[in-house]
Amino acid sequence: MKILILNSGSSSIKYQLIDMPSEEVLCKGLVERIGSEEALFQYKTAKVTVEETLQIKTHKQGLQLIAELLVDSKKGIVGQANEIQVIGHRVVHGGTTFSAPTMVTPFVKDKIKDLFALAPLHNPHNWEGLDLAEEIFPQAKQVAVFDTAFHQTLPLKAKKYAIPNHLFDEHKIQVYGFHGISHQYVSRTTINHLNKPKSKIICIHLGNGCSITAVVDGVSVDHSLGFTPANGLIMGSRSGDIDHSIIFYLVETLGYDLKEVNRMLLKDSGMKGLTGFNDLRDVQAAAEKGDIASDLALEMNAYRIKKYIGAYATAMNGLDAIVFTAGVGENSSELRKRVCTGMDFLGILMDDGANEKREAGILELHTSDSPVKILVVPTNEELEIAKQSFKLVSLIT
Repeated sequence: MKILILNSGSSSIKYQLIDMPSEEVLCKGLVERIGSEEALFQYKTAKVTVEETLQIKTHKQGLQLIAELLVDSKKGIVGQANEIQVIGHRVVHGGTTFSAPTMVTPFVKDKIKDLFALAPLHNPHNWEGLDLAEEIFPQAKQVAVFDTAFHQTLPLKAKKYAIPNHLFDEHKIQVYGFHGISHQYVSRTTINHLNKPKSKIICIHLGNGCSITAVVDGVSVDHSLGFTPANGLIMGSRSGDIDHSIIFYLVETLGYDLKEVNRMLLKDSGMKGLTGFNDLRDVQAAAEKGDIASDLALEMNAYRIKKYIGAYATAMNGLDAIVFTAGVGENSSELRKRVCTGMDFLGILMDDGANEKREAGILELHTSDSPVKILVVPTNEELEIAKQSFKLVSLIT
């Protein structure tokens, strides 16, 4: 079964064509800077690589380019579009409605649209991807896989806020959690690697968006992101945890309006607000050249992660492994070192030499006598979406 995985962002589309159940990646690529005259289009198979800079005005145009190349007589990987039987979509927010992968119907699309306000940077573009895929691949079954689904297992004590009960009961204001597709894949891979089904793991997803999850026996029991993907760890342009009274001070005393504050906290804070850069590679480069603000930002970032590790180890009453994943987690040995330094009281002992290695696959960064394992596990959200989509379609056909 050939499954096309689509991950539609605000100005990008990541995609993979995966044959299931063999898990063979037939094609993968990326469309970046949609809306620009210098958009980047990437398409790669075992035999063909296409990289072009061109004008791509809309997501629809980008998806049409993908579809055309997939069936191209010379560069394509399938003979015709109807060979793609399933399209699996990443959808960030599923609210309380969706706790598992779901076949896309008009009802499902309406519910995803209802959640736009809770994930304004993500759900509208996820919805557009669904809508366009139905138009361009009308013969394919469409499956939505939700980032929030993995965290549906959070116990009430972890997901409920200390605000009036009616806001939880009537309006479902609670911790939903995000990056669940990544956390599910990485935690399962870690359990298999350690051969330890009964385990207490902290999974640390570090990219432009960041989150941390406590996983007991493969089940999410606590998570740093909440009602929306805005709190918790320091992120590329999002502040993470702040005192909510700051919002009122900005509005009532400093004269900001609410839209300005919302934009500030989502798009102009985090590493960008502290350094001017939202890409950690730029922050690290500046810190290496002696920039005090960038060095402090790295320390703040690591310090916040450390606090969550301590809290979650306490909440789980133990810790078997911490796992770094996603773009920053997999590639920044500097941030990993800052996080793990001074954590020996928790049994976290890093091998600095192992941490500097650049190798593919799962890496073990702990010393031989470290009670807690330190791992780098590359995430693969596309494969996780393919697995969940394949399982769902197989059950109903």
